[in-house]
Amino acid sequence: MMKKLLHTPEGVRDIYNSECEKKLFLQENLHRQFHRYGYKDIQTPTFEFFDIFSREIGTIPSKDLYKFFDREGNTLVLRPDFTPSIARCAAKYYMNEDMPLRFCYAGNTFINNSEYQGKLKESTQMGAELIGDNTVDADAEMIALVIQSLLEAGLKDFQVEVGQVDFFKGILAGAGIEEETEQTLRELISIKNYFGVEELVSGLSVKEEVKAVLLKLPTLFGSIDILKEAKGLAENVESIQAVERLEKLYEVLSIYGLEQYISFDLGMLSKYNYYTGIIFKAYTYGTGEEIAKGGRYNELLTWFGKEAPSIGFVIMLDTLMSALMRQNIDIPVKHVNTVLLYKEAQQKPAIELALHLRANNENVELICMADDKTKKDYVEYGRRNQNAVIMVMESDEEVSIIDLEAKEI
Repeated sequence: MMKKLLHTPEGVRDIYNSECEKKLFLQENLHRQFHRYGYKDIQTPTFEFFDIFSREIGTIPSKDLYKFFDREGNTLVLRPDFTPSIARCAAKYYMNEDMPLRFCYAGNTFINNSEYQGKLKESTQMGAELIGDNTVDADAEMIALVIQSLLEAGLKDFQVEVGQVDFFKGILAGAGIEEETEQTLRELISIKNYFGVEELVSGLSVKEEVKAVLLKLPTLFGSIDILKEAKGLAENVESIQAVERLEKLYEVLSIYGLEQYISFDLGMLSKYNYYTGIIFKAYTYGTGEEIAKGGRYNELLTWFGKEAPSIGFVIMLDTLMSALMRQNIDIPVKHVNTVLLYKEAQQKPAIELALHLRANNENVELICMADDKTKKDYVEYGRRNQNAVIMVMESDEEVSIIDLEAKEI
C-alpha cells in the first residue's frame, strides 16, 4: 500500500480515541444547553446549490468554496456557513409563521482558503438561530446562550466582544465610497491596522468629520464607557441608534448577570455582508482565533421570500477544544468500557454474559483470546484504548476481574 494513502489532504484531520470521545461529550453538553433555552434541532444538507452562498447574499467569496456539479449540470457547494442554509430552510417550511422560531444544529463546514495555513478547512460548528424576533431581548438571549455554553464547556476566562455594523454603515452613508474601497476599509478596521486606515482614508474625497471618525474606529473598543465616546463621535441618526441599542443590550445582559464577560468594539466588522446590526465574537487565551461568533441578519431571509429579522451564532468546536486543552481544562469523559476475554470453548457463556451486561447499560468489548497472546498483552491493549476493566472467563462459570486503572497488575 502506498504510504501517501494514509495521509489526509491539507486542512483536514482524523480525530480518534480519547480526543474524539471528548469532542462528542462536549457536543452533547452544549446541545443540552441549547435545549435549555428552548432551541429545537434542525438539519440541513452538507451541500447546497451555489446560489445559496452567492456574493449577493453576502457570504463566503466564490473562490473559497468547494464547488462541484451534479448530473444535471447544476453547480453545488459544500456548505461554508450554516446561516444561509438555515435561512433557506426556515423560509421554505415556515413561510407563514409569524412567531419566533428557535433552531439549533451541529455539523461540519468547508472553506477552501489558501490563506488558512495551519488552519482547518473542515471544521465542526454548533450554533443556534432565533428567527423572527427583532428585539434587544433576542440579541441578549443569543449572547447569554453563548456565554452559558462556554461556561458549560469549562471555560472561565473569556470575553465576548460586541460590535454594531450599523454604526459603520451610518458613518459611510452618503459618503460615496466605492464598494471595493469600502471592503478594503472594512478589513483594515477589523484587524486594527490604524496606519493602513490612515493611508486609505487620507486619499478619500469625503468630509473631514467622516475621516476623523473612520480614523478613530480601530481604537473604539473596551468597556461600556467606550459607548459614550462613540455616541459623541456620531453625527447621524443611524450610528447614534446603533450605540443606543448596544447600551440597552448591556442593561439586559446585566439582568442575566453576565456583564463581566462583555466588552465592546465599534471597529468590529464582519466579512459576512449579510449582518445588519449587532455582531459579536468570543475570545479566550490559548488560541488566536474566535471560539464563537455571530450577529443579527435582518434582511437575509428576504432573499428566500420571507420577511423575518433574525440573529444567530456558531461555536467553533475545534477551536474551543484546542483552547480547553491549552488551558489544561479537562473534559471529564469517564471510560467505562469493559473487555470480556474468553477462549473459543467458552463462546456461548461469554456471549450470554455480554448480552446480560449490555442489557444493563454496560459497554462490553467481546474478545476471543488468541493462542499467541497472553493476559498481559490484553491488559496493555486495554490501557492503550483507555478501557476500565477486563473480565476474564476462567471457565464457563468463573470470571476474574482485572482493574486497568491499577498501577500494577
